[in-house]
Amino acid sequence: MSQKAAAEMLARGLSSLAKYAAVVGVGGSALAASLYNVDGGERAVLFDRFRGVLPEAIEEGTHILVPWVQTAHIMDVRVRPRLIPSATGTKDLQMVEIVLRVLTRPDLNMLQTIFRNLGLDYDERVLPSITNEVLKAVVAQYNAEELLTKRDEVSAKIKQDLTKRARDFNLIIEDVAITHLQFGIEFSKAIEQKQVAEQEAERAKYVVLKSDQERKAAIVKAEGESESARLISEATRQAGVGLIELRRIEAAKEIAAALGKSRNVSYLPSGNNMLFGINPGQN
Repeated sequence: MSQKAAAEMLARGLSSLAKYAAVVGVGGSALAASLYNVDGGERAVLFDRFRGVLPEAIEEGTHILVPWVQTAHIMDVRVRPRLIPSATGTKDLQMVEIVLRVLTRPDLNMLQTIFRNLGLDYDERVLPSITNEVLKAVVAQYNAEELLTKRDEVSAKIKQDLTKRARDFNLIIEDVAITHLQFGIEFSKAIEQKQVAEQEAERAKYVVLKSDQERKAAIVKAEGESESARLISEATRQAGVGLIELRRIEAAKEIAAALGKSRNVSYLPSGNNMLFGINPGQN
């Protein structure tokens, strides 16, 4: 076989290989384009170029679609937290800043409607506006002080109204909680002044009670001293000066006993010649 024939056969073989490779490449691309995955906590909504949004949502797993005709849009259906701040007024016209934590998820049976009407960012489009609307309406029913004393009741009321409002957009509210509550500067000063006044009132009440107790104690002491003086006078009248002498002796014994326990006290004999009694044998 000549070199020319061999070259022609090699060229035909490479051409056939290129055709097969092209077919395999196109087939692989088509297969890859027709497969899509739906992870845990997600659902897929299919959009068909001829029929629009298909009526059934696709659950988790690997699925097939028609390439270039159908498109899979993945939606997160897990419960998601969101912090929504709002500044509103109370029933007594006090301004308050509230941060609300809302846990929401879409209704699994209405994913097609949500996608058609709101898109994939449904919570961003709806949740802030309806939360502020409900929050302002509920807070306006309470005084500023009641927001502190009835915090659980306010949270429950907000959740009830927000759940009802979110159902209009096929959203489910799992939980609502007030995470931050801050009043205006004037109301904060008023609360501080009220606390100071209450403390001063309690202090004044304590002073009055203390004075009353001291007065009663003084009366009891005076009555006791008066009764003691009466008894002493009566005993003196009956026993003469003997009672006074007895009390003097008792007082002297108590003083001697107290001084006897002290190391810094020395007893000296009476008289002026106390040094003459030292070493009497040396005279």
